[in-house]
Amino acid sequence: MNEGLDPNEFGISIRQIQKQINFLGQNKKDERPGEEYSREMLEEYQNFAKERLGFEFHDISLFITALTHRSYVNEHRQMRIEHNERLEFLGDAILELVTSDFLFRNFNEHEGIMTAWRSALVRTESIAAASEEIGYVHLIRLSKGEQKGRNGERSHLSIIADCFEAVTGAIYVDQGYEAAKRHIYKHILSKMEKMVEEEAWRDPKSYLQELTQKLDATIPNYRTVSEDGPDHDRFYTVVVQVGSAVRGRGSGHSKQEAQTLAAKEAIRYYKSLKNAENLDNGKLSSKNL
Repeated sequence: MNEGLDPNEFGISIRQIQKQINFLGQNKKDERPGEEYSREMLEEYQNFAKERLGFEFHDISLFITALTHRSYVNEHRQMRIEHNERLEFLGDAILELVTSDFLFRNFNEHEGIMTAWRSALVRTESIAAASEEIGYVHLIRLSKGEQKGRNGERSHLSIIADCFEAVTGAIYVDQGYEAAKRHIYKHILSKMEKMVEEEAWRDPKSYLQELTQKLDATIPNYRTVSEDGPDHDRFYTVVVQVGSAVRGRGSGHSKQEAQTLAAKEAIRYYKSLKNAENLDNGKLSSKNL
């Protein structure tokens, strides 16, 4: 979809580029029959879009494709089915553009802070939560194996996060940039106040080290206390100690994930401290944590 600009005006020949791609064998013809949607399926997805997204798709197949995972396509090789990765590619770029534009226009912080804010707003956990909030997770088309096992929570989280980007791409193609922008404002940027208030944009391990150096004149130490599960799907539990005291515990499918969760718990401990002094004076204030 070209929004208002003719590539030929800039000496860009789509025909010649496509010819070269075909010559290199990157675009082989697929002889399989295309997927056909039942009326009931089309109505289900369209009704959902109307009720939860606030509009009807001109081409509802875009929404269906946005919620079609590669595993579903691999399980139905007899048909020509498109998965959501091309729409995800597009939606990812739109999400970053809209978020960057919003931050640039509304705040005067330096580049490092703006980058940290953007990363927190569009990270996997944030956009997966947006997918859950919208409520289309049950409409995501997965293989039976993926539905049953989901290959661990982290993998499933990534799948539904990818769908948010793909749905954003589908909205852009079908409804235009402003509709995609409203979608991002409503489901992502509306969470910024809470994100800043909770300082969720800060790297937990770095922040915890900053706090412990201020309060205890020492740095935190992370210790793995257990490892469970098969080699391909290990599960780690980590504690973080400050001096001799355990200040946090976390578990996850990688040591990094477990350490991050332990750091977050330790930060909550420090935030709960009362009658602390101001960080700006070299000491800690629970008000400023």
